[in-house]
Amino acid sequence: MLIGIPKEILPEEKRVAATPETVRKYIDLGFEVAVESSAGEGVLISDEAYEDAGATIVADAERLFAEADVTLKVKQPILNERLDKHEVNMLRDDSILITFLHPAAPESHDIVKRLRDKNITALTMDGIPRISRAQRMDALSSMSTVTGYKSVIMAANHLQTFIPMIGTAIGTIKPATFLVVGAGVVGLQAVATARRLGGVVKAMDIRTDACTQADSLGAKIVEFDIPQELAVGKGGYAQALEDEWLEIEQRLIGPRLEEADVVILSALVPGEVAPILVTEKMVASMKPGSVIMDVSVDQGGNCEITVPGRFIQRLGVNICGIQNIPGRMAVHASWLYANNMYYYVENLFKNGVGELDLKDEIVESSLVTHRSIIHHQGALKAMRGELSN
Repeated sequence: MLIGIPKEILPEEKRVAATPETVRKYIDLGFEVAVESSAGEGVLISDEAYEDAGATIVADAERLFAEADVTLKVKQPILNERLDKHEVNMLRDDSILITFLHPAAPESHDIVKRLRDKNITALTMDGIPRISRAQRMDALSSMSTVTGYKSVIMAANHLQTFIPMIGTAIGTIKPATFLVVGAGVVGLQAVATARRLGGVVKAMDIRTDACTQADSLGAKIVEFDIPQELAVGKGGYAQALEDEWLEIEQRLIGPRLEEADVVILSALVPGEVAPILVTEKMVASMKPGSVIMDVSVDQGGNCEITVPGRFIQRLGVNICGIQNIPGRMAVHASWLYANNMYYYVENLFKNGVGELDLKDEIVESSLVTHRSIIHHQGALKAMRGELSN
C-alpha cells in the first residue's frame, strides 16, 4: 500500500506531512512511501534525506496523487494553478485522504462534496477527539500551540507601538493591552506569549476551567456568568451557544475591544462553524491601528468582516485572516504534525496495512466522507440545504 506525500501549494505554506523519521516508521509498518520532489524544502529537508529513509522521490505531482493509496497532506486540497487542476481531481478515485479539512467551514463545502463524488475516504485531522488515547495524534492541539505563539508575534509586527512598558527620559510609555477570546490551547499560548512580551492581557472563555487556566498564566479574566452545562461539551471543548447567549457574550466583549491594542480571536466549537463574536459595528469602536488576529478563520472566523486568507485594514483596524499561521513556523510545526499523523495512521491501520478500522472512536470522529456519503456531523449541519443526498 502506497503512502503519498505531496508538496503543499497553499500560499506561504512550508510545512510537510512527513519527515524522514516518520517515513522510516511507515515503512516499518509495511507501507511504501512516495514523496514529491522538494516537498521538504520549506523545512530544510532534502530529497536525499527522504530517499535515505526509504522513500521514492516523484517529480510529477499528478503521478503522485494518481498512484497513492493514502495521501497525507497538511492543508485542504486546492487548485494547482501551475497544472490548472484541483488537487481533489488529481486524487485517485476510491483512495484515502488524511489532512486538515475543516469540513464545516463554508469554503470547505465544495471540497467535501467533490471528495464524496470521487468516493474518497477522507479523514480530517481537526476531528480527533479529546481522549487520552488520542493525545499523540492531536494535531489540532499541536498546531494550536504554534498558532497561539505565532499569532502574538505577527500582531506585534503589525502594531506600531511598544508592547512592554517602556521608561524614557521624557515619560513612561504604557504597555499594550491584549484581549484573548477563547482560552483553549491557542488562547493559553497567546496569553503566555503576550505576557512574556510585557503586555497587559485580558482573557475570556465560556468555560470556567479554561478561565482558571488563563488566570494562572497571568491574564485578567472577563467574567461570563453562563451555566456550564450550556458552555461545555464532550471532552471539555466549548459547545455552540444559543443566539441569546451569543448576544450576551458580544455585549461583554464590546467594551474590552475599545481598550485593546491586540485582539486574538480563537473561540471554536469542534467540527462546527466558528461563532461570530465581533461584528463590523464592534470593529468600528476599536482604536485606529489596533490589530485583530482571527485565528478561528479556518472554521469561518469569529469576526464578521475577516477575509479568509488575507491581512486587511478596515475601519482603521488591521484584521488578519491568514489561514496557515503554523506554516510560518514550519520546522517545529512539521515535526509536531508529522508525528501526530504517524500515530493517527498507525491507529487507523492497527488491524494491518489495508485494513481500515472505521469503528474506532478516533476514526469515527474524524471521518468526513466514505463510500460516497458525507459522515461528518458538523459538515452535515453546516451544509444543510446544499446537499443533494
